[in-house]
Amino acid sequence: MTLRWTELVVFVVLFLLVTGLGFYAARWQRGGTLDHLDEWGLGGRKFGSWVTWFLIGGDLYTAYTFVAVPALIFGAGAMGFFALPYTVIVYPLVLLPLVRLWSVSRVHGYVTPADFVQGRYGSAPLALLVAVTGIVATMPYIALQLAGLEAVLRTMGLNGGGLAGHAPLFIAFVILALYTYQSGLRAPALIAFVKDGLIYLVIIAAVIILPAKLGGWGAIFDAANAKFTATKTPSDGILLGANNQLQYITLALGSALALFLYPHAITGALASRSRGVIKRNMVALPAYSFVLGLIALLGYAAIAAHTKPIVNAATGRADSNTVVPMLFEGQFPSWFAGLAFAAIGIGALVPAAIMSIAAANLWTRNIYKAYLHRDATTEQECRQAKIASLVVKFGAVALIVLIDPQYSIDLQLIGGVIILQTLPMVAIALYTRWFHIWGLVAGWIVGMGWGLTLLYGIPNPASGKQHFGGSAMALNKLSILGWQPFAGSPTQIYVGFVALIGNLVIAVLVTVVLRRLRVFNGTDETNPTDYEQDEGSPRLKPVAGILR
Repeated sequence: MTLRWTELVVFVVLFLLVTGLGFYAARWQRGGTLDHLDEWGLGGRKFGSWVTWFLIGGDLYTAYTFVAVPALIFGAGAMGFFALPYTVIVYPLVLLPLVRLWSVSRVHGYVTPADFVQGRYGSAPLALLVAVTGIVATMPYIALQLAGLEAVLRTMGLNGGGLAGHAPLFIAFVILALYTYQSGLRAPALIAFVKDGLIYLVIIAAVIILPAKLGGWGAIFDAANAKFTATKTPSDGILLGANNQLQYITLALGSALALFLYPHAITGALASRSRGVIKRNMVALPAYSFVLGLIALLGYAAIAAHTKPIVNAATGRADSNTVVPMLFEGQFPSWFAGLAFAAIGIGALVPAAIMSIAAANLWTRNIYKAYLHRDATTEQECRQAKIASLVVKFGAVALIVLIDPQYSIDLQLIGGVIILQTLPMVAIALYTRWFHIWGLVAGWIVGMGWGLTLLYGIPNPASGKQHFGGSAMALNKLSILGWQPFAGSPTQIYVGFVALIGNLVIAVLVTVVLRRLRVFNGTDETNPTDYEQDEGSPRLKPVAGILR
């Protein structure tokens, strides 16, 4: 495949622009020394409404949005639209828990969700479980961003095999690692302005021009319907079938419950200046959901345009993640395609940076300081976080080199199954300490073990993989100690939802027993009024790292 020089030049110029912004961000809105997690890992905890809107939007609407969702719709149809109800219900669902977490975190100086769990239950093992789960769940999410970036690179002609074929990806992530190391959370916060501007420009142009070129939306939907009718796959189509409606519902609800359990989503919220900033953002962020719907329709437009995904030179199989880049390549001038590719590429780098910072904060606060170096200074903590962020980034690069998901969205859905198991420890704990520590641990063990076992047994017929091929299973495959309550049912369900139910049931049963036995349930360092404090309250812990 020959290099697309015009597109490559546009992409490189914009990439260099955001690289410069990434390094400049070390001086942007700087409150003091960056050798403290409050400054490096949370941007000084002072981002206002606009910065927070771009930061959280850049964090949540990623290469997943631009590449994975349309690719799923291109391949499977209506099921891919689960992302719309998911992002509609998530904001009212998390509004109250998120402002409570912000308040208690500012009062006690918590940097991570595991810090909160440690304070709420006084249990180091429980906090360790939350930290490890967050790090592990974040890795496939970062890998998804790499899949989106590699799809763009392949479309521009950088489609080599072996390790050499991944060289452009390595270069991009070395640069990302350097400016994240220097600037911390301020780098993705500043770059998110460019990323979102590019995405809005590209999508508005695409939804106007593509229907005009392809005969209108009616013709686009007709073409998609004809394709799915011809494949005769019961679960694929422009409408949901009888067997995947439950999957659609549980996937949307499970994903909504999981989203703000991810460390990177919480990091964006904790960097906000006040509860009011979070409330305004929960109202305004659904604007991104509208754009997500438009982006999702590109999957159907690619069908109508007879777009063919690029064959991955490393595997010899078609890479479905290249569908949207190839659509822009075939339907727009080279310079505009370059803009679209830059939007996707930067849309991968921004969340990857935030995710690596969030994972590094977890490692530093809840593993390194808690178990390896209890007397670490704030400077040592920050240095450790910077190093950990590098390790996380390149661990994700290794992950994407070693695996080849047919649909990159599976990476995020598998991560969702994992992070959902922290819901009782984090989200429910914001309201009640009724659950016993060891009930939560037992629930986590059952939910995590069951979820991973079910994921392991899911094949992917498209890629030929026998394990970890998706996140949905037929109810007739569900077995509880040999009992199959839904034997014979082909109805699909999201594995994360099943595992979470198992988690909650075990946590409740063990808690009831231990409470009756009056087993000690840890010490809560928080009090009810901590969850209601706002900006200006004298009870807020001063932001560390500020030069006075």
